[in-house]
Amino acid sequence: MDGRGGQRRNPYELTDESPVYVISVAAQLSGLHPQTLRQYDRLGLVSPDRTAGRGRRYSARDIELLRTVQQLSQDEGINLAGIKRIIELEHQVAALQQRVVELQGALEGAASAMQQREAAVHASYRRDLVPYQDVQQTSALVVWRPKRPE
Repeated sequence: MDGRGGQRRNPYELTDESPVYVISVAAQLSGLHPQTLRQYDRLGLVSPDRTAGRGRRYSARDIELLRTVQQLSQDEGINLAGIKRIIELEHQVAALQQRVVELQGALEGAASAMQQREAAVHASYRRDLVPYQDVQQTSALVVWRPKRPE
């Protein structure tokens, strides 16, 4: 199951996370030298999947991340340690946003269940009872005098 409605995913279906590109193709697609890709892997900036023979396999998402790293480095002048921290924080933000969505769903479910239970309680009220009304205590004095015969 893949978490999208309980359907099984086709194992041959390509997604953005499918590791399909060898390092030479990934280098060409990202506009970087293969040695740069190896360095980024060693530093933990972009971590491609590995084959059984330990060869790197890059996904489309990895290629996009390589382009982002290059853009931050070249255009923004951010060093690789800073880029690594930015990537970590972006992953953390994405995970937290996903968690917020999950918690909102759980909250909506709990609120709905509470409303259903509340409605069930109200439906169970006995209708033959007279509602109790609290009588306000006052300090007024009422004097009763019998009516005098005429």
